[in-house]
Amino acid sequence: QVQLVESGGGLVQVGGSLRLSCTASGSIVTVNTMGWYRQVPGKKRELVAIITSGGSTNYADSVKGRFTISRDNAKNTVYLQMNSLKPEETAVYYCTARVITITTTYGMDYWGKGTLVTVSS
Repeated sequence: QVQLVESGGGLVQVGGSLRLSCTASGSIVTVNTMGWYRQVPGKKRELVAIITSGGSTNYADSVKGRFTISRDNAKNTVYLQMNSLKPEETAVYYCTARVITITTTYGMDYWGKGTLVTVSS
């Protein structure tokens, strides 16, 4: 089994910054792509940013230039630095990782429970 635990959410004012962290643990052999999604109640979950094990990144157009995704492979941890936050970015942010475990020969996608980010105007 694999667990993803997010941290770092909270309340921030418009234009402020937050840094989210997510650590994967369990019977892990390899963690491949890691990423962040967000979801507003009543709307679909949307991609924020992803990063491969080699460090290649991809961002949603709406966050380019303001958010930075990074990872520490030794710690199986992914980070999301969020700057210049906007009220419409209030959402639950979810961490995801594609993981090969000791019982699988292929990657499976795992999700954290989410962390709430509230941007107050």
